[in-house]
Amino acid sequence: MSRIVGFETFDVRFPTSRELDGSDAMNPDPDYSAAYLILRTDAEDGLSGHGFTFTIGRGNDVQVAAIEALREHVLGRDVEEVCADPGIVNRALIGDSQLRWLGPEKGVMHMAIGAVVNAIWDLAAKRAGVPLWKLLADADPRWLVSQVDFRYLTDALTPEEALEMLRRGKDGAAARETSLRAEGYPAYTTSPGWLGYSDEKLTRLAHEAVAAGFTQIKLKVGADLADDVRRCRAARAAVGPDVRMAIDANQRWNVGEAIEWVKALAEFDVYWIEEPTSPDDVLGHAAIRGAVAPVKVATGEHVQNRIIFKQLLQAEAIDFVQLDAARVGGVNENLAILLLAAKFGVPVCPHAGGVGLCELVQHLSMFDFVALSGSRTDRVVEYVDHLHEHFVTPTVVTGGAYQTPTTPGFSAEMFPATLEAYSFPDGSFWRADRGEV
Repeated sequence: MSRIVGFETFDVRFPTSRELDGSDAMNPDPDYSAAYLILRTDAEDGLSGHGFTFTIGRGNDVQVAAIEALREHVLGRDVEEVCADPGIVNRALIGDSQLRWLGPEKGVMHMAIGAVVNAIWDLAAKRAGVPLWKLLADADPRWLVSQVDFRYLTDALTPEEALEMLRRGKDGAAARETSLRAEGYPAYTTSPGWLGYSDEKLTRLAHEAVAAGFTQIKLKVGADLADDVRRCRAARAAVGPDVRMAIDANQRWNVGEAIEWVKALAEFDVYWIEEPTSPDDVLGHAAIRGAVAPVKVATGEHVQNRIIFKQLLQAEAIDFVQLDAARVGGVNENLAILLLAAKFGVPVCPHAGGVGLCELVQHLSMFDFVALSGSRTDRVVEYVDHLHEHFVTPTVVTGGAYQTPTTPGFSAEMFPATLEAYSFPDGSFWRADRGEV
């Protein structure tokens, strides 16, 4: 019997704020960061599980400390047992009554649980010899249902309904997998639209996005309306009338302000408004959606758990679910969110900015297409062209589509050299940055 014997954490930070990469109205100077975890075992195969949660700089050390608080729940566990049933770890971490008080099921502690749970899934997929999307898509529907925590969901989604949807998802799955491998999964890009970029850079990158095959781009908005009008006009001129253009306020507005602002930008044929107000304001999103149609409403990257997603769907408050691979409690909770979205017939368009999120969420969307929703219509995964070179199996996007991962695992593993160089504050990059030898 092999056991988990190593639990290594890293505070990894990249200085993206210096080029204003990732800048938006709420977060003007993000340093893309990862609270990173490696689970090591004493198994002869030498495989390890990698997971992380994404932050934007200050506080990443707090997130690492939260992951460290889960160490004793994981060390010593039977590798075969947890890989056969990752829900064991998910239930144990969420069920710690004293740590639960720090949420419950939200915030820094819940994100830490997501990092650990995702590392377990990475290890499970590696041991199975398949990429995570394939592990999920081939799984027995009853087993998948067993991985989902239905507490607080059964007024909207029961285990029986979930089982039926997953059983239906088996019909035609083989043909969809063949199509996925041949065509990939649709992507859109935010790379032209960071708020701190000049109009010239925005225009150049928008032209490049269209040339690269993207049929949707996204712009950050919300700091100054006159600037947003000018930037949206420039972007629309650059991409032409046939490319979708979404906008993202990153929670900047009150409800009334959001409605007025979106209406002022609607002349540029805006496809969706993302995070128009607080991610916790279900009724606010519903009011905005009702007022700004035909502009659609999307949110989810900061939605803290499956319960808020349930309410957003029940209230008909959003047109797109934007789940995040690392904001909630990992793969298990994201399975619940995917099932809820399928039940309500709302497309899932994951958030994938930051560091490593593109690598993770591609697996969730590909599983959803092959074995749950069965559709790529009106579904796109965000793509941001930053920091992929630090991953052993980086995301590949060509022709405006994510190419299907074939390497076993969750695509979460960073190179050891990256962990050494960018660990904060004593990695070699940060020491050199301070002028130290």
